[in-house]
Amino acid sequence: MDRFDAMSVLLAVVEEGSLSAASRRLRSPLTTVSRKVADLERHLRAQLIVRTSRRVELTEAGRAYVAAAKRILEQVQDAESAAAGEYSVPRGELHVTTPEIFGRRYVLPVALGFLAENPEITLRLFLADRQVNMVEEHVDVAVRIGHLEDSGLIATRVGAVRRVICASPAYLARRGTPRTPADLKDHDGITFRGFPIAPEWRYRKDGAAFVVEPKTRLAVNATDAAIDAALADLGIIRVLSYQVADELKSGALQAVLEEFAPEPLPVSLVYPDGSHLPPKVRTFLDWTIPKLRARLADPGSMQARRAARD
Repeated sequence: MDRFDAMSVLLAVVEEGSLSAASRRLRSPLTTVSRKVADLERHLRAQLIVRTSRRVELTEAGRAYVAAAKRILEQVQDAESAAAGEYSVPRGELHVTTPEIFGRRYVLPVALGFLAENPEITLRLFLADRQVNMVEEHVDVAVRIGHLEDSGLIATRVGAVRRVICASPAYLARRGTPRTPADLKDHDGITFRGFPIAPEWRYRKDGAAFVVEPKTRLAVNATDAAIDAALADLGIIRVLSYQVADELKSGALQAVLEEFAPEPLPVSLVYPDGSHLPPKVRTFLDWTIPKLRARLADPGSMQARRAARD
């Protein structure tokens, strides 16, 4: 058994989500893909994947093995590229994940320029308002908004964003503008359900933090839906500043209680230990970090103006 080949097949199965999808990607018969995975499991004397009717799931042993196999194959690829004199040319598939609206407004414009400068790199940009497991989903770089947990990953801060409470002018004209957080008890709120970490209705005054929520009139699991409901004059929302930057600038939404806002949330790029970064990842970071910092620190942006007042 060619273990490198078997590792590559297993990674394809996990990345594609099924044996049949991996078969199509590898242009190899389904029976061959299934046999190579089975041979690898017999060699290791451990079950790596659980096969279901719709997709495959990694076992605990499988998660650990896939993470190690990915590192090994990347190191082999780097070594071969270096021996062939190709190490200076970044190439290959790069996997990046980012929150959805932040990705569209900030990361995608930067990524398009990066791809134009690096024709040998293919980018898979995964936009998701959830914290993706970088090992299980084979992500090279992740954008994280908020304070980070300790891990074996490296984080580089590129800026910060604020939490904003806002509503449409028509709603505020009808119900009145809250002057203190306590006033929210008499207002309708558009809140989030289904997020691992929902936006908190947290405030600060005189150094103390406290929480007050409006009455939930509508609960949604998508930020765009909450913004649409606020634009339809339904109630008050709490979102991140970049998510409603255009609406606040145009006056379609109006910020309230700004003097009670908590500290801004850091925005970071998270990636594995820098001493073992493949050229494609290092090149992406070198390109993206200064450009994201410039975008987030743009003096003309709303969040930059507010951060400057803190």
